[in-house]
Amino acid sequence: MFEQLGLIGCGLMGGSFALALKRARLVKRVVGYSKSPSTTERARQLGVIDVAAPSALLAISGADLVLIAVPVGASEQTFKAIRHGITAKTLVMDVGSTKGDVIEAARRGLQDQIGAFVPAHPIAGKEVAGVEHADVDLYTGRQVVLTPIKATLRSNVQRAAKVWTGIGAKVVTMTPEAHDGAFAAVSHLPHLLAFAFTNALARDPQGERFLELAGPGFRDFTRIAASDPTMWRDVLLANREQVLLQSRAFREALAELEALMRTGDSQALEDAIAAASRVRGAWQPGTAASPD
Repeated sequence: MFEQLGLIGCGLMGGSFALALKRARLVKRVVGYSKSPSTTERARQLGVIDVAAPSALLAISGADLVLIAVPVGASEQTFKAIRHGITAKTLVMDVGSTKGDVIEAARRGLQDQIGAFVPAHPIAGKEVAGVEHADVDLYTGRQVVLTPIKATLRSNVQRAAKVWTGIGAKVVTMTPEAHDGAFAAVSHLPHLLAFAFTNALARDPQGERFLELAGPGFRDFTRIAASDPTMWRDVLLANREQVLLQSRAFREALAELEALMRTGDSQALEDAIAAASRVRGAWQPGTAASPD
């Protein structure tokens, strides 16, 4: 059990983590801080945190577990703010969707305390943000990717794995580079496509009429377009090189399908659709294994 969780960012991800720790009786006290004092106070009112702190440093003062749940673009500033409160007993984790940039931010911000940091990415979330949507079961049965670096203390990697498995998650370990490449393909690019498609539809003169006719296919394809804009702005910029690589590959695949439509090659078009159908049909969530 941890004595104190210092929670930086009392929104959906951080709030759900705090609730899950409390239910599993893995923490005695949760002290939280958010940039918006009203968010921190709301988290306290909802029982997500026990104490509202006026600063990030005070939130982690005395904490043996720290979770940083802020947009990835705010990572370096946050690491710098808490560095002097980190001790040899502190385990620090994040929940960012990109890892290479966050790790570099941690190197600059934490400096000689970098060994305390275990980069983490829980594959979970909702299309709505805010502590009001914090869910004690958000991480249950979901994968959490840990991407430790050479400077990360091995004991902290083991502690981090125990924390996540203790709240019902499944832990996978990857290198930061492998993580960012993989998630550019299966998460970041799909979000980019959903944003682009929805914006294109909205600009169409008949867009509103089209939306009136939309059904389950539109709902399923565009679900992630309702995601938090600030978070996804930071993710796409942070992992832009990998996302742009995947975007080029997508455009090539789209161009191939368009060419088959133009030429009227029905059999080749059907074969291409069937190939995609087989891949999607064989996919099972949560089956990834560690490449290490």
